[in-house]
Amino acid sequence: MLQEEAIQLIIYSVLTITLLVVFVVIFFIAFQNRKNKLLLEKFEAEKKFEKELAQSQIEIQEQTLKNIAWELHDNIGQLLSVANMQLAMIIPTSDEAIKPHLEETKTTIASSVQELRALSRNLNNEVVLNNGLVKSMENELERFDRLKFLNTHFSIKGTPQLLKSDVEIILFRIFQEFISNVMKHSRAKNLFVTLSFEEKYLSIESKDDGVGFDVAQKSESSGLQNMKSRATLIKASYELSSEIDQGTRLLVNCPY
Repeated sequence: MLQEEAIQLIIYSVLTITLLVVFVVIFFIAFQNRKNKLLLEKFEAEKKFEKELAQSQIEIQEQTLKNIAWELHDNIGQLLSVANMQLAMIIPTSDEAIKPHLEETKTTIASSVQELRALSRNLNNEVVLNNGLVKSMENELERFDRLKFLNTHFSIKGTPQLLKSDVEIILFRIFQEFISNVMKHSRAKNLFVTLSFEEKYLSIESKDDGVGFDVAQKSESSGLQNMKSRATLIKASYELSSEIDQGTRLLVNCPY
């Protein structure tokens, strides 16, 4: 009898411990799931906030660029045009000795007005949207060719595909930022730009033959960070490589 009671007690104890262990395991799993869910929600909220912040910054930048474009076109452009008209009126009555210099100045002002208007068009996102990415990039490179800052080489591979308008704007701004860095730092003579329309993505390769730089030392540069954050916003891959005296290369792959 005592033996049966002992066996029952052991069975009862084992069942109790088993149930307790099961309860603890279930509680722990539920706790971990809840914790993971909260962490995931926090992570998603942070990512959403970062994306919205980046989008807001880009919208502010685009509006600022648009305002600058208007100012360049409507105010500075008009002032230069008026100056050119005044020169045209002065030249016929001026001394023959200074006429060639005045004519040269008039030509320079006319060229400045033309380049100013070209610059204002490329700063205005509405013009970029109307022209499209490919044409806008061509216009930008032609502008640098005219100014004799760089020898540009532009090529297109594959059949051009349509991208979302905001994606085209961001890709163009990345391209402009790269060219700006080339102009300011690279001392390059040539700039090579290739657009490759692949089956599922657009690949934009831009490279120069300049002095290059140490990417690790410049990784915190605002310009480089700006290009990278813009690429991330449109889910494009971003690869910047450079070596001293070997030039710089930027590769952006953007899905359609």
